[in-house]
Amino acid sequence: MTKILMVCLGNICRSPLAEGILKSKVEGLKAFVDSAGTGAYHIGNKPDKRSIAIAKLNGIDLTDQKARKFSIQDFELFDFIYVMDNSNYKNIVSLAKNEEDKSKVRFILNEVFPGENLDVPDPYYGGDSGFKNVYDMLDEACDIIAKRINNNG
Repeated sequence: MTKILMVCLGNICRSPLAEGILKSKVEGLKAFVDSAGTGAYHIGNKPDKRSIAIAKLNGIDLTDQKARKFSIQDFELFDFIYVMDNSNYKNIVSLAKNEEDKSKVRFILNEVFPGENLDVPDPYYGGDSGFKNVYDMLDEACDIIAKRINNNG
């Protein structure tokens, strides 16, 4: 089983969407998907209502998710740690104990645009259309990740 962690700043907008989208695309028990934030602002809270709404429009339920903060133990628990932006990347890599830990950390949009280290924009202050744009970006990246997981078993 492949274990994947999605990471953004507060774990209420981007990473819960990425978690829900990837879970909806992976067949059976081939993967465990979770999400976390680099900040502790929203621990225990549900995802942002706008993330819940855009996911629901696409047949995905995020209401069982609760925000949590990234932990150093996540390096041991997960095979891949997908970050949403450069700030998340720097925060997570700074906690890595070794090169193996660092090698698990990847930019999610590199799945679509290899090597470009592009940010998924934080839609929190950007109005409702920002959530649709972020959903579309994450959906495309998760398609690629899910195909790899589903093909590799």
